[in-house]
Amino acid sequence: MEDVREGKDYNFPKEEEAILALWDKLDAFKTQLKKTEGKPEFVFFDGPPFATGLPHYGHILAGTIKDIVTRYASTTGHHVARRFGWDCHGLPVEYEIDQKLGIKSKDDVLALGIGNYNEECRAIVMRYSKEWEKTVSRLGRWIDFENDYKTLDASYMESVWWVFAQLHAKGLVYKGFKVMPYSTGCTTPLSNFEAGLNYKDVSDPAVLVAFPLEDDPDGAALVAWTTTPWTLPSNLALCVNAAFTYVKVKDRQSGAVYMVAESRLAQLPSKKAKKSADAAAAAPNGVAAKDAAKKEEGGAKKGGKKDKKDKDAKEAGAAAAPGLDTAAYEVLGSCKGEQLKGRKYVPLFNYFDEQASTAFRVLADDYVTDDSGTGVVHCAPAFGEDDYRVCLAGGIIAKGGDFPIAVDDDGRFTAKVVDFQGRYVKEADKDIMAAVKARGRLVSAGTIVHPYPFCWRSETPLIYKAVPSWFVAVETIKERLLAANAQTRWVPAYVKEKRFQNWLENARDWAISRNRYWGTPLPIWRSDDWQELRVVGSIAELEQLSGFKATDLHRHHIDHVTIPSKRGPEHVLRRCEEVFDCWFESGAMPYAQAHYPFENKAHMEANFPADFVAEGLDQTRGWFYTLMVLSTALFDKPAFKNLICNGLVLAEDGKKMSKRLRNYPPPTELIDEYGADALRLYLINSPVVKAEPLRFKKDGVFAVIKDVFLPWYNAYRFFVQNVLRLEAEAGGRFVPSSGRESGNVLDHWIHSATDSLVLAVRAEMAAYRLYTVVPLLLKFIDGLTNIYVRYNRKRLKGARGDADCRTALSTLYHVLRTVCCAMAPFTPFFTEVMYQNLRRVEGPSAEASVHFCEFPTTQAAVDPRIEQSVARMQTVIELGRTIRERRAKPVKQPLRAMTVVHSDAAFLEDMTGKLREYVLEELNVRTLHACNDPLQFATLRADPDLKVLGKRLGKAMGAVSKAVRELDTAALLQYEAAGQIDVAGHTLGSGDLRVVREFKAPPGTNPDHISAAGDGDVLVVLDLREDEELQAAGLAREVVNRVQKLRKRAGLAATDAVEVYLRCAGPPQEGLLQALHAQRDYVAAALGMPLLPAAHRPDTAVVLATEQHEGVGGTDCAPFELVIARPALVFTDQLSATCGGNAEHADNVRTALLARDHAALKAEAAAAEGKLTVAIEGQPKYSVTVAKDMFWSVGDSLKH
Repeated sequence: MEDVREGKDYNFPKEEEAILALWDKLDAFKTQLKKTEGKPEFVFFDGPPFATGLPHYGHILAGTIKDIVTRYASTTGHHVARRFGWDCHGLPVEYEIDQKLGIKSKDDVLALGIGNYNEECRAIVMRYSKEWEKTVSRLGRWIDFENDYKTLDASYMESVWWVFAQLHAKGLVYKGFKVMPYSTGCTTPLSNFEAGLNYKDVSDPAVLVAFPLEDDPDGAALVAWTTTPWTLPSNLALCVNAAFTYVKVKDRQSGAVYMVAESRLAQLPSKKAKKSADAAAAAPNGVAAKDAAKKEEGGAKKGGKKDKKDKDAKEAGAAAAPGLDTAAYEVLGSCKGEQLKGRKYVPLFNYFDEQASTAFRVLADDYVTDDSGTGVVHCAPAFGEDDYRVCLAGGIIAKGGDFPIAVDDDGRFTAKVVDFQGRYVKEADKDIMAAVKARGRLVSAGTIVHPYPFCWRSETPLIYKAVPSWFVAVETIKERLLAANAQTRWVPAYVKEKRFQNWLENARDWAISRNRYWGTPLPIWRSDDWQELRVVGSIAELEQLSGFKATDLHRHHIDHVTIPSKRGPEHVLRRCEEVFDCWFESGAMPYAQAHYPFENKAHMEANFPADFVAEGLDQTRGWFYTLMVLSTALFDKPAFKNLICNGLVLAEDGKKMSKRLRNYPPPTELIDEYGADALRLYLINSPVVKAEPLRFKKDGVFAVIKDVFLPWYNAYRFFVQNVLRLEAEAGGRFVPSSGRESGNVLDHWIHSATDSLVLAVRAEMAAYRLYTVVPLLLKFIDGLTNIYVRYNRKRLKGARGDADCRTALSTLYHVLRTVCCAMAPFTPFFTEVMYQNLRRVEGPSAEASVHFCEFPTTQAAVDPRIEQSVARMQTVIELGRTIRERRAKPVKQPLRAMTVVHSDAAFLEDMTGKLREYVLEELNVRTLHACNDPLQFATLRADPDLKVLGKRLGKAMGAVSKAVRELDTAALLQYEAAGQIDVAGHTLGSGDLRVVREFKAPPGTNPDHISAAGDGDVLVVLDLREDEELQAAGLAREVVNRVQKLRKRAGLAATDAVEVYLRCAGPPQEGLLQALHAQRDYVAAALGMPLLPAAHRPDTAVVLATEQHEGVGGTDCAPFELVIARPALVFTDQLSATCGGNAEHADNVRTALLARDHAALKAEAAAAEGKLTVAIEGQPKYSVTVAKDMFWSVGDSLKH
């Protein structure tokens, strides 16, 4: 094995870069794939990101999750193909080109040419692909970039065509209108998911508008409320609730007669309250909720719609004045909403007079509520989803027929609205309000501040607009979707059971077409009169129908292609202009990446659905949804079996990460500082893996290094150092045994703990609970370093003989290797670094990489008893330390005795038996006693579990709690034995009470001589009395501690041979020297050598370090000097006799041997059975005998 540097000198980023070079040399990823060929497939689908932006922490998080799961699958006997994918189409790419070329409208694109526009898009789609590959690889993720898939590839697009053709053949595709979030900046509809990405607080108009009823005897007008005056020119209907009572009131000042819902009378302008028109208008809806985006532009523009998201509107309505201002208004009468249904009213504008035969009527629907607005909703079916639905049901418009859409693709009024033609709708609000006022129809006007959706790309306000679109009839397969979802496992489960389930239950038909250019074209060819339509499912089919063989399926390559009509040449079929929504393309990824069904058909069908997918919470309504819809529609299966859903990574201040604000450390800089493994472990050990938000903290990444990696590394380094020491002393290579045959209790314990860790990791990974693994590792590493290595240091250093040392080292080797293999999927670099050194022990048969090794299996039965006993032992030690600290008794000061109090006889047997030596040594106590009578040292009391019992007992909790605290010792012992007790008429079971043991000193004991600590389970009692022997032992321990610190400051390794000398530097000397003499065996064992008097140090000794000390162990201790020196040869008087009595020759022999390398001399003597031959010119050869003529060190000479 190779020696390793100290933890403080270990550079994680540089070591990781060295591992990357090793993986390149091994071609590790491809090698792993080859090694697992023929094994069962573990199928993983990778959601495609856009390469037009750089990877951020959200991508890093998802990539880490994917890498861990797929690495684990590979080590557990699976072949795991991992292909990277790229989302190349859609609005994000087009937006970049629009910005680059100054494209503002469809006309600009047509002027440039769709071909030129699309080629501009193609040129940038892989702009940052190399940066992506570099970052992903640097994170340690193994994935195939060479065999990646791109949504722009003809093979991918052809499979998308096939998917669509299958849906059409199943009757799941139709063309219709849909009111959708619409970006006027990008001239395209957006999905509801995209519409929710970018909300801003804005100030909008809020107006009450009068709609006079025809033939009303009082000249009454229904009053509606809206925040979008620009929709008023397109008004075609009003809507009321048939069950509500509507009251007719007369304005005493103006004579105007208004009708609103009885419960909303307070919304009419009040003269009495002297409220501004601003407040009167804003009151009905207050601050609209963020999730009411659709209502704001398509629905909430009119007050009173029933929408569960209108929370703030309801609050504002409830806060309004409860009744009518009778000083300002006179009540004329009332009627039910049902009586208003069908009545005609005077249009606000005359732009759609041709609709008069069916339009400008009052409709009724229960989506109108009485907790906001006026109870009257103005309907513009082109600009509100509910408006469209209600007007369709009321016969105002016809399904599939044309209806007025007076706003063009750029968000400007068409010629139909002649007074505002060419005006951008949001900019026309004020002028429209002025026109309404001029017509005498404006009841009040004000403003409202509320969250409003903006386009996430163009930063322009969204509107809701009816657009012609092709739809997948999702609503018809809703039950199948729910059944498919039930077959999946989501982590965390609540995302599936609540968020996704609710989304599926309320699923609407999916608009899959976009009026754009850079995307997969819809494979629909139709005649001009729409009497003939053909859906093409493949390139071959297109060639068969048209004679054109396509090699590229983008618009500019196939828009010109026509298909002959069965009715003759005058009815030629041309392609519909739309392209697919890029969500449809990504949802088709399972089939399109494999070019299914044109290639890989058998393989795809045998390995579908995928075993695993993972992305962020935002994909619940995005990729996860589209995967589910398409797989269910095609195969009645989910697309995946297991899914991990992560949350959002936020800046440390809880805000969204922002390049502009620089409120987060750039990923590359963080990796360069701390390494990728630390970042990986930090992310998966956080709430973000449970779909919760994470406030990213750089200090958290450093904490992983400090709390996980460095302790782990130090245990590994300690092992390496002692293997090298053993090999140097024994002169041979260390070959580990199984270690399982050991009779040592801690060997047995660490093997059991290791097996428990392996079993636990297997169980958690099988359930895809990555976030539970790091706590398991932390607990294990703590036990490995603070129990096994710490308590076994002497054994591992060889203090108990060569055989026991080899057993301990073998145990530690197998533990370290097992943990490396178990944690390799999580920390691929760090485990590889350690494995590359550990594998040297195995020789050439070892796998070349830890990632080629199989995941560990348990080799023996886990022993719960020993694990519990050691855990309790550690508690005992920690309690003992607590007592020492509380009573100012440092651990270096020995104590007489300790008593462990517990009722578990098996535990006490372990404590006084095989675990005894570890407790005594750690706490520096001479004797350990066990006591199974808790009442000898403790009193018992009980505390009720208020959280558990409070819910169950309710009002009875007070009486029960009082009775519990009054229970006597006998009752509590009975409760512990029986597991239940009756208290105040209630039966309390196990876990309802916590029995607490509090220390009670035995009668006649001096409180200064005894102290105790407990954790409610075990009690530790320390005897604090002192005597001279204990003081001497404490002084010796202190001196040993000073020697060890001096060795460290001198930079000495554990394998460096030295001798230590002590010189008293002043009086009184007797106490120190007597103490060291009395404790000489302890000192020699602790240092691995005797502590030598300074007078014995030879002049030839090479001094490595010296240090003066005084005040050690109190004022009675003499000051002293420690000297650490290299071992020096010591020559006896016998050497002169060996040299024939020639003093000069003897001096020459001494000089020659002192000049030689110490280790070389030892090796030579070992080879010659303890003899050294010294040949010097001018004198005879002399044979010097070790332990007769000379000794290797002062310590050796004093032994003889």
